[in-house]
Amino acid sequence: MLITNAVLVNEGRRFEADLLIKGERIEKIAPKISAPGGVKVLDAKGRFLLPGMVDDQVHFRDPGLTHKGDLSTESAAAVAGGTTSFMDMPNVIPQTVTRAALADKYRMAQGRAHANYAFYFGATNDNVEEIARLEPGETPAVKIFMGASTGNMLVDNPVTLEGIFARSPAILLTHCEDTPMIKRNEEAAREKYGEDVPYSEHPHIRSVEACYKSTELAVGLAKRHGARLHVLHLTSARELDFFQPGPVKGKQITVEACVHHLYFDESRYADLGSRLKCNPAVKSASDRVALVAAVREGRIDIIATDHAPHTREEKAQKYFKAPSGLPLVQHSLLALFELIARGELDLETVVQRAMHAPAERFGVQERGFLREGAYADLVLVDPNKPTVVTPESVLYKCGWSPFDGHTFAASIASTWVNGELAWDGSKVLAPRGQRLRLGA
Repeated sequence: MLITNAVLVNEGRRFEADLLIKGERIEKIAPKISAPGGVKVLDAKGRFLLPGMVDDQVHFRDPGLTHKGDLSTESAAAVAGGTTSFMDMPNVIPQTVTRAALADKYRMAQGRAHANYAFYFGATNDNVEEIARLEPGETPAVKIFMGASTGNMLVDNPVTLEGIFARSPAILLTHCEDTPMIKRNEEAAREKYGEDVPYSEHPHIRSVEACYKSTELAVGLAKRHGARLHVLHLTSARELDFFQPGPVKGKQITVEACVHHLYFDESRYADLGSRLKCNPAVKSASDRVALVAAVREGRIDIIATDHAPHTREEKAQKYFKAPSGLPLVQHSLLALFELIARGELDLETVVQRAMHAPAERFGVQERGFLREGAYADLVLVDPNKPTVVTPESVLYKCGWSPFDGHTFAASIASTWVNGELAWDGSKVLAPRGQRLRLGA
C-alpha cells in the first residue's frame, strides 16, 4: 500500500510525505512516491501518520481470567485504538512465574493476537532462582508487585527483594505501594464509614505517602545493586524527585505515567466512582498537572495504559469488593490527542513517550519508529473526525469504558500491523500480531 499526503510525526519531526509499505515493512518514505503497479493508494491528506503505540503495561487477562478479557478481544480493541504492540502482565491464572508458564503464554498468543506481543515474567517470594535463569529475549522484564496484590505475587520479603535486584538478568518493573500503610488507611476508613466507603477516599487510602515510601525503596535497591529499573504508573508529584529528565537511552532507572493519571483527577470519583478505581489511585489535580509537566520535560520517560478490564458486575460492588483497574487501550491515543488539543502536550512528545521510548527501553527490534526497513506498524489519526464512545462501539469483552458517553475530537482512521491493515476505521480485521523480538 502507498499512503500519500500524510503528515508524518517521527523522532521529533513533523513533515508531509508519502510512505510505501511492501510486505511487512516500510519500503520507502519520501516527499513524493509514484505508486508501483498493483499497489493500493490511500490519500491521507489532513491526517497524521504515526508509529503505532507500544504499550508496555496491559492486563489482557489470558489465561484464567478470560471472563474479563482475553488476548483476542483486548488486542482487537488495542489496534482499534492505534496500539500495535503490547507487553502483558503476569498476574493471570496460572501466574507467569515459571519459564514453562511463560513459554505456554507465547504459544497461546500465536494466531490470536491482533497486535504484536511480549509477556512479562512475575516475581514471587520464592522464584529468585527461576528469575536468575531467564535468557535474553525471553521476556522484556520481570514484574515485582511491591504493593498489595494477590497470592504470592506480593513480594514483601526484604531478603528476596535484595536477591531479585542483585540477580535479575532482565529489567525490573515495580508496582510501588506500601502495603502496611495501605492496610492502616483501609482500617481507618472502615472505622469512619463501615463498608460504605466512598470512592473519593481511594486516593487517601492508597495515598501519596504509601507510593513514595515504596518508590524510595525500589529506587534505593536499584542504585545499590546497579539493577535496571522501570517504575510503573507514577501518580504523585512528590515521587518525581526520584527521577531525572533526559533521553531514555542510557538511563538505568526509568519511569512511566499512564493515560488515566494524565487525563483524570480525583474530582472524577464523583461521577465515575468504581469505574475510576485503580491501583495506584488517580490523585489530586495538582498531581495530574505535575505528571503532565514531567512528561513534557522527559522526567517521565514512557506513557502506557495499565489496561485492566473488569466486568460491570464486579465493578458494581461496594468499595472494598470492587476490583481496581479500568479498560483503556481503545481510547488511549484519542485521550492523548485531547491533551494535545488542550495545549498540555504536543504530538512530537506523545510520539516520543508512547511509541519511541517503550521500544528503546525494552529493546524492541525494528518497531516504534517510522523508518525505512522497519516493520510497518502504523496508525493514521484523523484530527477532524469525532469519535463518540458508546457501549456498542466498545470492543473490550467487559463492554464498558471510563469514557462512555464522551466525544473525542479525533478518530483512529486506520491501523497497520506488520504491513497489513488491522483496523480500517470501522472494523478489526484478521489477527496479524507477531512475537516481539527483544534485544539490548
